[in-house]
Amino acid sequence: MPLAFSAPVDGAIPILLIAPEACDDAMTNLPDNAAAWAKFHRFSGGLGEVCVLPGPAGGPETVLIGLGGAEDRARQRFAIGAAIARLPEGDYRIETLPDAADAEEIALGYLLSLYRFDRYRAQSPASARLAAPEGLDAARLERIATAEAMTRDLVNTPAEDMGPDALEAALRDLAAEFGAEVHATHGDSLLDANLPLIHTVGRASDEAPRLLDMTWGDGGPSLTLVGKGVCFDTGGLNLKPGASMALMKKDMGGAANVLGLARMIMSEGLKLRLRVLIPAVENAVSGNAFRPGDISTARNGMTVEINNTDAEGRLVLADALCLAAEDNPDLLISMATLTGAARVAVGPDIAPFFTDDEGLAAALSRCAVEVADPVWRLPFHTPYEAMIEPGIADLDNAPKGGMAGAITAALFLRRFAAPAPRYAHFDIYAWQPSAAPARPKGGVGQGIRALFEALPEVLQP
Repeated sequence: MPLAFSAPVDGAIPILLIAPEACDDAMTNLPDNAAAWAKFHRFSGGLGEVCVLPGPAGGPETVLIGLGGAEDRARQRFAIGAAIARLPEGDYRIETLPDAADAEEIALGYLLSLYRFDRYRAQSPASARLAAPEGLDAARLERIATAEAMTRDLVNTPAEDMGPDALEAALRDLAAEFGAEVHATHGDSLLDANLPLIHTVGRASDEAPRLLDMTWGDGGPSLTLVGKGVCFDTGGLNLKPGASMALMKKDMGGAANVLGLARMIMSEGLKLRLRVLIPAVENAVSGNAFRPGDISTARNGMTVEINNTDAEGRLVLADALCLAAEDNPDLLISMATLTGAARVAVGPDIAPFFTDDEGLAAALSRCAVEVADPVWRLPFHTPYEAMIEPGIADLDNAPKGGMAGAITAALFLRRFAAPAPRYAHFDIYAWQPSAAPARPKGGVGQGIRALFEALPEVLQP
């Protein structure tokens, strides 16, 4: 089912959005029998509360949905849009909308609630059809929802069907849709191209490691997105326990989110020069797998002591970030499902990010609130640099002690992105652990809507 609004239909069922404080007044404007029905069902205007008022034939004639209070809306994103998607079969229109930001969240929440992952099992589609609300850029919201759906599909697909080959195919399909160019470097050619860490991490897999490089746009400021594409992470020779390995199909969530953001940018036709770099690998186990204690050399000549083969994401990102920084883009962004420490710090619902650019940080934080895509800034705390310096090599990929794991991983990446004038790193989870309004359990976009909203401001031509 496409994530889109329906065309306007004569006789569409009106939806009245009612705040708790306006509930009594709203009742006086309803016919007596409708008001009695709503009161009998104790409709109070609570967030996402639904009361379907029947018509003479028994079918829905009007729908009341509660707006809740500001505090309720702060505690629960997309509740109203999700409530609309759950309505009985029919065509609907929203009679009146609240302020612009709340209105966009309601409309986008409806679109995102239409998402179903049905590759392996048929899923019942939402039966409520909502006409595009007046006064909103409905086409833009549909483009955002479509990009989010692509991200979710990529993350939800098991590694058997979403290995490096399939991830490359997905990127090529996206590029073909928007006229982007793609160059891919595979297998031992990574060594010839001086991308040794990507080769090191992925060489044990039956599917060759690769660096995917997509470019689009020929004018305006330059933006480079780097996404971690570890299509499955066994942990390597530092093998994960079964419980920790169960969700590792999502370890390419950084790549999936970067591709979702790229889709938003290209479908919107933003005036910029976009480059997307994805190191696509599987961290597998075989006789030629890299080992704890090995010392590997990155693209920029820095040496890295491998103290844990399960800290592989920062290795593949290191080479990609080096390559990205050589072009000196106006803005460089990396996204990765990198550390459990980030989840401990902020939980699964928030996308933590790191940047030294105050203007970028402020714009991201503000836009995240505006589009209901929560982010939180964590520090590039320079005094912790010593924690990633083992002595025997320039860098340590897995510092001992367990302290500040998200920060030390981000500092590791900053060493390779440093030549770029503006850099931000997102340590995302890319997974909804339990169903929530407009977000079923499974893969999810994190931080990309906030980034998309902020780009016109932070990338002034």
